[in-house]
Amino acid sequence: MEESVVYQEILREGLAKGEAQGLAKGKAEGLAKGKVEATNQIALNMLRSNMSPDLVAQLTGLTLKQIQKLQKISTKKPRTKKPQ
Repeated sequence: MEESVVYQEILREGLAKGEAQGLAKGKAEGLAKGKVEATNQIALNMLRSNMSPDLVAQLTGLTLKQIQKLQKISTKKPRTKKPQ
């Protein structure tokens, strides 16, 4: 019976440790994704303000290829919702 109690305690500790690691990993991934999205939005704003792609790349740390992809997005017209 005592072995069962010890086993259950070990199991609880393992689950708690795994849960903490999963939360930390999820938080780190979320922060990284948010940083990428913020940098992309800043670059888009710069492009829409007619900054040169070279300058945008220099200031944001993005590559010219990434800037070119964002340029395509910035030249697209925003979709408007149809009136109902």
